[in-house]
Formats: sequence, structure tokens, C-alpha cells
Amino acid sequence: MVKAVIFDVDGTLIDTNDLHVASWVETFRRFGHEVAQDAVRGQIGKGSDQLMPVFLPPELVERRGEEIAAARTALFLQDYVGQARAFPGVQPLFERLHRAGQRIILATSAKGKELERYREILGVDDLIDDAVTSDDAEHSKPSPDIFQAALSRLAPLTAAEASVVGDTPYDAQAAGKAGLSTIGLLCGGFSAATLRDAGCFAVYRDPAELLAQLDHSPLAAR
Repeated sequence: MVKAVIFDVDGTLIDTNDLHVASWVETFRRFGHEVAQDAVRGQIGKGSDQLMPVFLPPELVERRGEEIAAARTALFLQDYVGQARAFPGVQPLFERLHRAGQRIILATSAKGKELERYREILGVDDLIDDAVTSDDAEHSKPSPDIFQAALSRLAPLTAAEASVVGDTPYDAQAAGKAGLSTIGLLCGGFSAATLRDAGCFAVYRDPAELLAQLDHSPLAAR
């Protein structure tokens, strides 16, 4: 039995991936770099420390990376997060897992301020056991640090007793490095083939479909 479920947030529980794309493209433009939306879209799921080096010269990341990341977060919180909505099925899915005695942790590459807004949107604080962000990790996804931080909060449970639910290949890659299995959701915009190739051993459309098939899913409480 899976005794704990570690949920990614962006694109998994809340429809924010396209909002992140737009905020990154606008931020790069403000710092003098034109980057195509489709190119950024393929990198969503990584934290800023992993995403910026894909598009910016190393010397710029070294010199102004923290400034650029902070500007992007501020822009997202000011102009974009107000458009974010939870995907259907999140609250009843969490209620089912909670009733089954399974622990729930949020694990996100977002910063703490972003997670605060997400928790307001989700309204499930009474159902979750803990949350970790990029503030709790030296490196963000696809490095395993965030999921390792989540596992530390679950001790004495082991990686074999927990599973990750995420929407990007970077969730699956990071989870695999931490010894965790991953269930993929398509609502973040990545294909089932991409998620399976990255290591997801089951794929569902969104939280609502995972809920509908929960009793026959890898998360079923048996």
C-alpha cells in the first residue's frame, strides 16, 4: 500500500503552466532576450535555477540570475497568478486519500510565496500533512532535492512506501533519482509518451480521472 502521496502543484493540481510560460517570456524580454513560448513550454516543470541556463548565457545567469528569477516571481504573483484555477477533482481526491489514512505532501519547484497563493486557491490545508518548495532544496527539479526533502518529512516512511503525482517529465526524473515511483497527469500539457519515457508507470488525464479510477490505480488503499 502507498502510505504517502507527494503531489507536484503547478500543472498537476493548478492550471498554471501556460501562465508560467507567459511570465518567463515577458521576463526574458525585459532583460533583453527574446525567447519563443514553445521553447519555454518544454522546460516548464523545472525551477528557475534549472530553466534559466537553457536560454541565457552562463555569465548572465551567474551575474544576474537571482535578480531575473526574483523579477519573474514578482511578475507572476502580480499579473498572472490571479488567473490560476484548481483542476477539477483535487479536493475530493485529497479527501479520499486522507480518509484512507494516506499522508499528503505538496512538493513544488515554486518559491514559498507562490505556494502560499496556491494553497489559498486549493483550499485543502486541512487535508495535507506538509509542503516543501524550492526554498527547501539546493537544486530544483529535475534534481531530486525537493522530493528528498519531502521524504525527510515523511520519516520513518521510505521511498518504497510513497508515490509522486506530477505532470512533467522533470517530476518523474527527479522522483526516480529519489527512489520514488511517479504517476503522470496529462493536464500539464506533456504527452503520455513523454511522461512514460521519463519514468511514469501510470498516466491519467487529470486529478478528476485519477479520482474516478482511484480504486484501480497504484494509489488504491488495500
